[in-house]
Amino acid sequence: MPIDQRPLALFLMGPTASGKTALACTLSDRFAVDLVSVDSALVYRGMDIGTAKPDAATLARYPHRLIDIRDPAEPYSAADFRLDAVAAMQDITAQGRVPLLVGGTGLYFRALQQGLSQLPEANAAIRERLSAEAASVGWPALHARLAERDAAAAARIGPNDAQRIQRALEVIELTGRPLSEQQQGGSGQRFPWRVLKLALLPADRGPLHARIAQRFDAMLADGFLDEVRQLRARGDLHADLPAIRAVGYRQAWEYLDGQTDAAEFRDRGVFATRQLAKRQITWLRGELDARVIDPDCPGFDAVATEALALFLGSR
Repeated sequence: MPIDQRPLALFLMGPTASGKTALACTLSDRFAVDLVSVDSALVYRGMDIGTAKPDAATLARYPHRLIDIRDPAEPYSAADFRLDAVAAMQDITAQGRVPLLVGGTGLYFRALQQGLSQLPEANAAIRERLSAEAASVGWPALHARLAERDAAAAARIGPNDAQRIQRALEVIELTGRPLSEQQQGGSGQRFPWRVLKLALLPADRGPLHARIAQRFDAMLADGFLDEVRQLRARGDLHADLPAIRAVGYRQAWEYLDGQTDAAEFRDRGVFATRQLAKRQITWLRGELDARVIDPDCPGFDAVATEALALFLGSR
């Protein structure tokens, strides 16, 4: 059997608040790895507190590529990420080091490794009609329609995620096929790196839920609402932008619009983060080739270190 000569890469995946960043930094102290962020919110500048972005001191010691590369007014897609991530990985590999991709955005990991199918361009007429329907009956009703037509897509899309519900229904109308089916198509090309996948999956969600609540409260204490006020003060951002629809920011925007009170805002922010973690866990359980590690077990970082040492030694 021929030896796999592809260069090596590591995917460190896990739900929000599972300790990915801390573990990535620990691994970079031990191995010749460079970090690449795989997070759809960390790409945006000026969105620091609510995204739990590593602070300046951490980023100075442990640089992460693909953080702070977009203004919140600019769109950023899985296709954009794939181009940027491949370029970063090629550069890291050329320097004789190993790219360590760390984050929780499953669509980005999938797009990177499997490629993207050729989906149809946006159709303004369909989008306007779907938006008008949502204004009348609500996005959860359209989410229910999506569940009837594409259960797999609906399972990983939140009932109020307007942008993704709209896109999934739009693709179905334009092609007559479920979005989830088309996303599995990929590019058909072999991924240029040999990958070790480490998935931080808690066996008990209780500690994870507690960390999510504690972190959200810490964000509030650190000035999260002031951060959102500064974004609103720019005047060019609105609630329908992908950046502002990020978990936490959407709830904060609604609170500052007067749609909720402080207690409800906090509860909705925590709940939305827990729902995000649930979707991330569901996706990770489908990554059958990943080495699963419980981040709440003592010595989990040693398990990850040993796995990476064996992987790098196999070169």
